[in-house]
Amino acid sequence: MTSSAADAIVPLYQRHAAAYDSLRGRSLMEAAWLDRFLSLLPAAPSVLEIGCGMGEPIARHLIERGCRVTGIDSSPHLIALCRERFPRQGWQVGDMRRLSLGRRFDGLIAWDSFFHLSPGDQRRMFPLFRDHAADGAALLFTSGPGHGEAIGSFEGEPLYHASLDPAEYRALLDENGFAVIAHIAEDPDCGGHTIWLAQQRH
Repeated sequence: MTSSAADAIVPLYQRHAAAYDSLRGRSLMEAAWLDRFLSLLPAAPSVLEIGCGMGEPIARHLIERGCRVTGIDSSPHLIALCRERFPRQGWQVGDMRRLSLGRRFDGLIAWDSFFHLSPGDQRRMFPLFRDHAADGAALLFTSGPGHGEAIGSFEGEPLYHASLDPAEYRALLDENGFAVIAHIAEDPDCGGHTIWLAQQRH
């Protein structure tokens, strides 16, 4: 299941970018976690959003709080919406698995994006997080609550998700210089998301 289902994610979001834009909630149930993330950052921080979609609601929240946002997403249509809505920020079409921006950021976010990767690709992301993290950078991402794969549905098509075991996420973070600041599985105050907040050690 892993390879074919995971590889279908990029073209799925390409086909249904407009539907995703219209259906994605803007209520920002993530606000408390985003503000906790921001509390770890310096003033006017640089933030990299990995899998930024169309820039709402997360990038908007960050921009309104003085962040300089760089967003990367595999969908040209969604990135075009970001550029239209937030022209003063930096937006790039790209595959997170080949992330190589040549710079480091004060904060990195992979919210509801990283968990569409296969387990192997998820493991390979942690050195990429490290390579794009400034000293003391915060990292915020969502995962599943335990090891496994799951197939959801979006616009009538299969939607792949995967997760590593929490112990493996902790080990990968540690190996790449991140200390876990907070972790909660299936947070009832955030729509059941499983959330990790970590910080790069100085």
